[in-house]
Amino acid sequence: MGFAGQHIISIGDFSAEDIRELLRLAHRIEQDPPPDLFRNRLMATLFFEPSTRTRLSFEAAMQKCGGTVIGFSEAAMTSARKGESLADTIRMVEQYSDVIVLRHPRDGSARLAAEVSSVPVINGGDGANQHPSQTFLDLYTIDKLFPNCFAEHEDQPLTVAFAGDLRYGRTVHSLLAALSHFHVRVLCCAPHGLEMPDHHVRLAQQQGIEVQEVEHLADAVAQADVLYMTRLQEERFPDPIEFDHVKNTYRLTAQLLTHAKPHLRVLHPLPRVNEIARDVDTTPHACYFAQAGNGIPVRQALLSLVLGLAP
Repeated sequence: MGFAGQHIISIGDFSAEDIRELLRLAHRIEQDPPPDLFRNRLMATLFFEPSTRTRLSFEAAMQKCGGTVIGFSEAAMTSARKGESLADTIRMVEQYSDVIVLRHPRDGSARLAAEVSSVPVINGGDGANQHPSQTFLDLYTIDKLFPNCFAEHEDQPLTVAFAGDLRYGRTVHSLLAALSHFHVRVLCCAPHGLEMPDHHVRLAQQQGIEVQEVEHLADAVAQADVLYMTRLQEERFPDPIEFDHVKNTYRLTAQLLTHAKPHLRVLHPLPRVNEIARDVDTTPHACYFAQAGNGIPVRQALLSLVLGLAP
């Protein structure tokens, strides 16, 4: 796809070569950040639900390269409280900005915003649907950890295991779709009722990706090159006792990692609650905080491409 002026709504809009192009640009920007890349450009961050990493990393990405930021961090601070529609909010904000980053609790909200906006819209997460910029930073992190794993003619498949809430976790839905372009093997480890939705699995399999369910977290740890942990959401469980049992079953500890491959790396979109013990942080397997840091060059690359300013 041609990036300039385009919206970033779904990872499904990107080909393998699109992804490689963005990863190459992120590598270049991280190695030599252009301080004036976004001079005289203004980004609006419209966050209708809480965010720490996505909002702050987008704002840091813009400001570190000379741009400016306006926006809000919760719906209560906006005219939505007065009944203003999302479409009208977008039509208003586009008058002030060169690019809009939107997070909204409703599935499909980013697509709606893109339909009415004359400036690029970047989806910062829409309900349980998509989170493409998180997916790009996940891919970038994996690419840094395992160089050439996304190369066009890579022969050795990378084994990526997803563990936790795979039904409602938008990050794993987007990442599975992106990984389907490459030579990977996917393991899914989730409690009953929170398995990866069938349609996401079918789409990956149609691309020739092997997707296998594993029951126990220990099995995923033993087989994976990358273990992508996700938070179990207590509100999804009707029975608190069941949640207390399951949350301890799907908890990664340093002891469990003694059965891992030496090169296994653990990722997590954050925030974590109970699913990764603190003793994992000091192991060589832990990469989730570095993963969060990779949001800066990746989002700088995304912004530069949609603004037509790629260095």
